[in-house]
Amino acid sequence: MSEAIQVGRRQQVFRLNEETMALLRNVPLLASLEGERLHCLDGTRLLSLDAGNVLLSEGDMARQFWILLAGSMKVSKTDVTNRELPLHVITPGFSFGEQTLMTNMPVAATLVALEDCRLLELDEDQFWRLMTECPEVRAGIVDNMTQRLQKMQNLAIHQEKMASLGTLAAGLMHELNNPGAAARRAASRLRENLTRMHQLGAKFSKFKMSDDQKECMFELQHRVLTAGAPKRMNTLEEADAEEHMAEWLEEAHVEDAWRLAPTLVATGIDKEELECARGAFSSELLSDALSWLEAMVSSQQLVVTIEESIGRVSDLVHAVKSYAYEGRAQKQTVDVNDSIHATMVMLAHKMREKEIVLEKDFAKDMPAMHTACSGLNQIWTNLLDNAIDAVPQQGRIAVKTWPEHFTDDQGNARIDLCISVRDNGVGIPLESQPQIFDPFYTTKPVGVGTGLGLGIVYRIVEQFGGVIRFSSEPGNTEFVVRLPSEPVKA
Repeated sequence: MSEAIQVGRRQQVFRLNEETMALLRNVPLLASLEGERLHCLDGTRLLSLDAGNVLLSEGDMARQFWILLAGSMKVSKTDVTNRELPLHVITPGFSFGEQTLMTNMPVAATLVALEDCRLLELDEDQFWRLMTECPEVRAGIVDNMTQRLQKMQNLAIHQEKMASLGTLAAGLMHELNNPGAAARRAASRLRENLTRMHQLGAKFSKFKMSDDQKECMFELQHRVLTAGAPKRMNTLEEADAEEHMAEWLEEAHVEDAWRLAPTLVATGIDKEELECARGAFSSELLSDALSWLEAMVSSQQLVVTIEESIGRVSDLVHAVKSYAYEGRAQKQTVDVNDSIHATMVMLAHKMREKEIVLEKDFAKDMPAMHTACSGLNQIWTNLLDNAIDAVPQQGRIAVKTWPEHFTDDQGNARIDLCISVRDNGVGIPLESQPQIFDPFYTTKPVGVGTGLGLGIVYRIVEQFGGVIRFSSEPGNTEFVVRLPSEPVKA
């Protein structure tokens, strides 16, 4: 930081006197320094910062160490939508800046003075002299840095999970809208059918049916109610069958023949089976009888559509719950195949948009995982989302799981759960491969993907006691994750 006086920011050389001694007594980090030992702070600077001024901005590479002696400051970060996220307020005695000096990482948050502040500022040389000459202070600084890095990692994982859920939300709404709209259309048509059946039923109530007519209608009803799922035919066969049925209905003077034909054909009924109705009913009543039969068949098919739509919604809800609530319990048993499947459901819309061929090879003998860690779904989200972005239109992604049995160094039998995600995308550039697991490193353009970094995935895998490896060349990139089925004892 320059020695020049800036607007809202004034500096002076730190001197030991009664005023500064009183300020230093509020600093836990310096509590062990007394008398002559405080002279290791000589040559540092006192910085005065007016309220509202920014000391540090997120992403800066500052090379100073600060101790807040008076006043308070707001600490905040920006989320993936560039919105400010307040973290906490720091008060006198708080020290910071060691992370950038010791790890060469950029500043992780923005600090703004909430009121007029006074800070003790050490440049890089003074910081390392303090670390060298004062072991007690060094221990406190290292402990602070360790705790802050852990908090940063936990916050980053939480933020990225929320970011990935937000990215998936649009696709999820699309997934929910399709079965919802189908069920709504089916319910509307079902209402129309029930109204039509009521009208035809009222008409039949005024007509006394013979035994032959009753038997014919009963047999036809039994036939269509036990037909099961609609008969599957290829396009040409279906068109021919519907045309022949419509022609037969027209010859029998049945009204709306072309509307009735597709529904009747779908049940597998042919015109020979309808001959009993043609012989038992007059032309006028035959139209009503077959119209009533068609309405019943159509209603049955619509109920199946509604059931399937609701089932689809239930499957999606289950997948979302499995994804969002994974890791809530302290200890849990996880089916890795189910975990991956839930993530696939969440990303299905992106795969359909690119017409991706998804090959799944899930081991049926995959053991359950017993763990107290969380974040498993974030691993699959990142690997699959990266693969989707990497492959071309109509690309190919292959996911495989398998168990590997082995004996560890202590002679204990163990099982590792292995998961492979392979794609035929462009591959990872050779120059980028050494940094692919580094924090905040990405080869994607801004706004592409979930923003969930492979660096965070690497740390999640480590928390599970596993390893992640990859190989990549144009047209063939594979990530392999190995996770222990049981927690590894240290």
